[in-house]
This record gives sequence, C-alpha cells and structure tokens, in this order.
Amino acid sequence: MSDSDALPPVPEPGRLARRDIGDQTGWSRWLPGLQTLRRYKAAWLQHDIVAGLVLTTMLVPVGIAYAVASGVPGIYGLYATIVPLIAYALFGPSRILVLGPDSSLAAVILAVILPLSGGDPHRAVVLAGMMAIVSGTVCILAGVARLGFVTELLSKPIRYGYMNGIALTVLISQLPKLFGFSIESAGPLRNLWAIAKGVIDGRSNWVTFTVGAATLAVILLLKDKKRVPGILIAVAAATIVVGVLDLAARGVAVLGSLPQGLPAFAIPWITSDDIVPVLIGGCAVALVSFADTSVLSRVYAARTRTYVDPNKEMVGLGVANLAAGLFQGFPISSSSSRTPVAEAAGARTQLTGVVGALAVALLLMVAPNLLQNLPTSALAAVVIASAIGLIEVTDLRRIYRIQRWEFWLSIACTVGVAVLGAIQGIGLAIVIAVIEFLWDAWRPYSAVLGRAEGVQGYHDTKRYPQARLIPGLVLFRWDAPLFFANAELFQDRVLDAVAASPTPVRWLLVAAEPVTSVDVTAADMLAELDETLHAAGIELCMAEMKDPVKDKLKRFGLFAQFGEEAFFATLGAAVSRYLEIHPVEWREGEYEDRE
Repeated sequence: MSDSDALPPVPEPGRLARRDIGDQTGWSRWLPGLQTLRRYKAAWLQHDIVAGLVLTTMLVPVGIAYAVASGVPGIYGLYATIVPLIAYALFGPSRILVLGPDSSLAAVILAVILPLSGGDPHRAVVLAGMMAIVSGTVCILAGVARLGFVTELLSKPIRYGYMNGIALTVLISQLPKLFGFSIESAGPLRNLWAIAKGVIDGRSNWVTFTVGAATLAVILLLKDKKRVPGILIAVAAATIVVGVLDLAARGVAVLGSLPQGLPAFAIPWITSDDIVPVLIGGCAVALVSFADTSVLSRVYAARTRTYVDPNKEMVGLGVANLAAGLFQGFPISSSSSRTPVAEAAGARTQLTGVVGALAVALLLMVAPNLLQNLPTSALAAVVIASAIGLIEVTDLRRIYRIQRWEFWLSIACTVGVAVLGAIQGIGLAIVIAVIEFLWDAWRPYSAVLGRAEGVQGYHDTKRYPQARLIPGLVLFRWDAPLFFANAELFQDRVLDAVAASPTPVRWLLVAAEPVTSVDVTAADMLAELDETLHAAGIELCMAEMKDPVKDKLKRFGLFAQFGEEAFFATLGAAVSRYLEIHPVEWREGEYEDRE
C-alpha cells in the first residue's frame, strides 16, 4: 500500500487533542462523515468503490436471510440495508464499520413481532419498524447523554452466555426451514422437540434439506478464506441449481420475485396494546446492538489507527436505526461478517457503505427477479452459519480453567436465554450482571496487616502468617468502596479484628487507599464506629485516603469529628506517630517505613 493510499496516521497527542477540540464544536461534531469528507483523498476513491461492490455480494443474500429470520419478508432486509448504510456514513464515526440486519438481533425481533403480528406480514413489518425507531431513539438519547459506557457493565462471561443463548435460539428457529416444514413457535426448547417430532414423523422435504445442507457446507468450508465470497458462491450455486432443475416443482420453497422500487418513507403506527412489548423489545435491541457495535468499532478503530468516540458511535447507530424504522426497515446492528469483507476488499472510508447501498438499490430498480429462485433453505443456511459463528467456546474453556464460577454464570445465562427466550434472556443477563457487580462490592476482601520478614511494607497476615503485629495497633485494609450494602459488614470485620488482637488495642488504623468512595449510610456507620471504639479507649485513624474521598468526609462532618490529626498520608507516617505516642517494644529490623 502506498503512502497516498493509506489512512492518515494518528497525529501527535498534542495535535490530536487540538484537532478534536475543534471538531467537537457546534452541530458538526455529530457528523463525523462530513469531517472525513473534508479530509478525503482522491487515492481512496477507487478502493472504496471496489470494496463497496464486493460488499454488495454479501449485503443482498445476508440482508434477505436475516429479514426472514426476523419474521418479515425478505425484501425488507434490503430496505434495512440501503438507507441505514447511507445514514451511518454521515453520522457514524467508524471509517469502515458495516451496519445492517444481524443474526444477533433476529431472535429478539422475532420474539416480539411473532406473537403480536398473528401471521400478518404487513403488521410484522410495522411492529419491526417501530422497534427500530424505539431502538434508534434510545441510542441517540444515550449517546447525547454520554452513556456510551453502559454496555461495559456486562462482563465478558455474561456477554458470552447471552450471545451463545441467542445463537442457539437463532439456530433452532432456522431448522424447520432447513428441513422444509413449519412448526408453531413455542420457545426454543419446545421448538427443538417439535422439530425432532416433525423429522421422525416424516414431514421433512429431503430435497429442500439437501439444498440447504449443501449451502451450509459450502459456507462453512469457505468461511476462513477471507478473499473468497463463500456466502455469495453458496447462495448463487443453490439458486442456479434450483432454477435449472426446477426444484420448486418438487416442493422446494423459493424467495420469489422481489418488489421493484426503493423503500418509501412511512411512519410505522402501532396500536396501544403493542406499545409495551415494542418498547421493551426496542430497548433490548438497543442494548444488544450497541454492545456488539462498540466492540467491533473499537477493534477496527485500532486497525485503522483512529479514535472512535463511543458516544458518537451510539448516536450513529441510533440514527441508522431511526432511518431503518422510517424507511420500511427493522432494527439493525454492526456486522462481524460483512465488515471484514469490506476491510479485506480495501475499504478506506464510510463511502464503501454508500456504494454498497446504491448497488443494492440499483438491483431493486433494474433486476428484482434475479433472486426469484433463491431457496429459503439456503437462506436458513446463511443464518445458521452466522449463528454458529456467534458461539463462543474457546474463551469459555479458558474461563473454566481460571474462574469456575464465572464459567457457570455464563452457562446460566445461556440456559436462561434458551429456556425463557431472547427478551427475557436479556433481562436475566442484566439482573445477573447487577448481582455480580454488587456481590464483588458487597462482600469484598479485607485484611489485617503486619510486617513480614524480608518484605518491605505491611502485608496481609493471612498470606504471611509469620508477619509481626505492632502491639496495640490494628492495621486494617478494606478493598472496596464503602457504601450502603457493605457498611455493616465493614463495621463487623473491624470489630472482629479488634477482638482478635493478641494485645489490648489503642489504635485502629484503616489503610484506606482502596476505598474509592463513601456514601451517607457508610459515613453514618463510621461515625457510630468511632463512638464505639472511642468508648473502648481506641482511636480510629485513616491512612492513604484519596483526596476526593476525604472531601466527602468533610462534607459529611466526619473530618471534624475524627480530627485532622487522625488522617495520615502514608501507613509509615501513621505507624511512626503511633510509636511516638505509645512506646512499645518494636523493631523494624532490616527495612524501615518508607511508604
């Protein structure tokens, strides 16, 4: 790649900061596409056009397949591709991220619209469109409010568990189409039983299955060959075979002719009875789509040596979803399968997505009958291949080796999604994430510290059983913020440490560096603890407390209650002061207090 073709290198830190400040002013800060256009190089144009045309070969079959998997007619998958790609090119900060219908959202969308639509495809499209509008609005508001960090609250094992559950749900939902029959959906596990019963009862169309299975095999065989369009080859071959051999006459279901024309602006009005499930589903889609998009965006930002603001990414995703909902589409997300295709084809900027969108639009205008012999079992194979790609096994093995309980947490999430369904699974994942977060802070580690032989500083006596304790002084460390959920536990452990001291205690010194915050409940507990210890003739002191936490204690009135002399910059300074006031038999030995 020549220097003129390459993306611009990241400027020096000082220059980057000044440029970003300039770009952040006014309304243009929410239009990263315009900023890219201002710095666009002529040498990039050829790469973007070629990459856009190559990308089109995946946009069409994948868009149709994910639309069908989401419960809407295939044409709407192309509608959900055209306008959102153009919208993201203007509002999205990532240079080459590709957005569109995605398998990770299919189960969520289907779970909402299937019971509400009653088999009416037009109603399904309206419901899915409103879900996209809800999702887009949530993402835009969250981005403007700078809430891009929210998805980081879901730990990696929980994300794995949720996505594995979604993958299984999507995979199961496509099996009936692969075998050539239909079932009444009643949840993933019941669906699996119904599919097995259908196969045993001889309802399968084995010609349909052969076409779908062959398509799936070709996709999986060519999956690792980045420069080979495996999906295009597999789908094109299936379409040609079905058309040449007239397999539709043997019961192989096909896509049929697509409507000619482009998506039109239309507000998807829903009934009052649909509002609550659509709102819940839209918010769930927003969470899942941004979680996927933020991860993928950071990966490709690192590869292109650019910085992507997660809040602007959320706004870009939101605008794209809003555009999808207003132009006869349905909820979309970033694509972990189409983005690598764009990158491998040489994409330089967001113009690649625009070229792909225009090419898809041209197909609908000029050749809508091109895909009329596309078998639905081949579309099911595309979705199944994508679902298989979502399943994470390797890293879960690593987690099993190093942290068993987080592995089982992930499995619980997977089972929850598979048993309860996609929407309920998201709720379960969020609840588990909150419990996991609170548990770590609710029952944190604490330690009594002593001087270990041959090791500088003060250390946990559980790890160093031979560590020496300073007579009359309890050094206590608390490894978490102090807040309402753990305040009582802190008090109990402090009093237990005092009771367990081998000598009468004169000072209780808290090594407070790990304490990053104190709330009102914890502050009141500290006031009560100080009074309890004072009544027993024990002074409560703090060392290494951070200034922001100390400022809170001043506002709560604790600084005045304890006295300024009760706060020390280091443990060493506190110990030295204690030894000055209370002469005891104590020798530092080889190491001195230098903390």
